[in-house]
Amino acid sequence: MDELKDVPDHEILARSRKDPKLFGILVDRHEAAFLRKAKSILYVPEDAEEVVQDCFTRIYLYADRFTPQEGATFSSWAYAILTRLAFTRYQKLKKLRGVTAELDPELYERVADTEEFLEDLSIRSEVLAALARIPESAARILRLQFIEGKTLEEIAESEVLSVSAVKTRVHRAKKQFKQALDDTNP
Repeated sequence: MDELKDVPDHEILARSRKDPKLFGILVDRHEAAFLRKAKSILYVPEDAEEVVQDCFTRIYLYADRFTPQEGATFSSWAYAILTRLAFTRYQKLKKLRGVTAELDPELYERVADTEEFLEDLSIRSEVLAALARIPESAARILRLQFIEGKTLEEIAESEVLSVSAVKTRVHRAKKQFKQALDDTNP
């Protein structure tokens, strides 16, 4: 692929539609800079990585929409996609972080079996503590699937992702959750 090192990005993008392996050249060229930009907006490395992954996916999917023009380079088009995705994710995270629920003190009085309640509360506390120690994007995806009971398709629609991206994120989040839980209970 050394023979393609001087080929402009827009040509690599066009060629990658016929030979998807070539898209890796664009990823190699721009990934580090995209990560820096996404981190400057989101501040959380894991969230930035997800946005960059989504950005490259969209660049590939919408490659046919890019037409080189004077003053409109591939990188300006790609950065526009990246910043739009990063700011959208930032706004979602901002809303989610602002939502909290207080425990109702009357709940304790209504519980018949206090010992069982305390055991359940202890388990919930461990789960909540583990969720708090993983990145917000991972915690959110786990809450959507396992606490709210949403299907992969529903999550994909609400998070504006593909089902395969949701599966990957759930898998990654479960590993992070297990590690956080193991760190709590050595």
